[in-house]
Amino acid sequence: MKLQSTTCFSLIKKTIFIIAILFLVIGNSYAQVKPKTGYAPVNGLKMYYEVHGEGQPLVLIHGSFMTINTAFGAFIPELSKNRKVIALELQGHGRTADIDRPFSFESMADDIAELLKYLKIENADVLGYSLGGAVALQVAIRHPEAVKKLIIISSAYKSDGWTPETRAILPMIQPAMFEGSPIKKEYDSLAPDPKHWSKFVNKLKELNVKSFDFTAEKIKAVKSPALIMAADGDGVLPEHALEMYRLLGGKYMIDFSPAPATQLALLPGSSHISVMMHPDWLLPMIKSFLDASLKK
Repeated sequence: MKLQSTTCFSLIKKTIFIIAILFLVIGNSYAQVKPKTGYAPVNGLKMYYEVHGEGQPLVLIHGSFMTINTAFGAFIPELSKNRKVIALELQGHGRTADIDRPFSFESMADDIAELLKYLKIENADVLGYSLGGAVALQVAIRHPEAVKKLIIISSAYKSDGWTPETRAILPMIQPAMFEGSPIKKEYDSLAPDPKHWSKFVNKLKELNVKSFDFTAEKIKAVKSPALIMAADGDGVLPEHALEMYRLLGGKYMIDFSPAPATQLALLPGSSHISVMMHPDWLLPMIKSFLDASLKK
């Protein structure tokens, strides 16, 4: 039993290193133009944010353990050419210090709504990846007036939307698994208090293993045009991505009719992590969706 536990620890640690290296690679494409940066006082947080470019606002929400750069470094230069891209770091992530409050999708969504108010932005398109996708859904549910268009990448609206394999691995996550990894080094270099690492990991683990369900009724009630994106080998079940698409209004499209307000993209031969390694696939679809005149 001990040998099996040690083997699992080693495999997960190796996976963490690979994931971290991949995200640092895509982060190297970060915008060359220096963005406007700041810390917004929202709900007890000092939330770090960056603003790139001008135009229709687009909020980017990263995944667990990530920062603006590791999640969206390859995306911001292109998206900010004709948009005001607002990238942020969630509670406890990157340069945003943690506070004495449990991690929750709902509280993080409220933080983003307050950030938009602080920036005097009435509404914005919202894109979230993984953890950020669930937070983006909650922004649309709790603050519908703040969301114009919604893009969800590799995320779920309930626990059962994640694969059994993913749900089995999450409880095994331990702070020690990240020692020496690029993820830990990035945290140490950016976090206001690097000694908070173990508590940060355990709070994220608690959020990720907790059963949740935003309910089909609340997803159906979302009025924003939506683009659901996932990989065919994702940590999110393809069936779940399709379910969200249907709940958000996705249906049969008449040939040669205008683009529908709810859209679905399943990326071939990709995983939860590697799907983000393909900005060449994702960006054309994201930009086309954002540029289109869509109404639900």
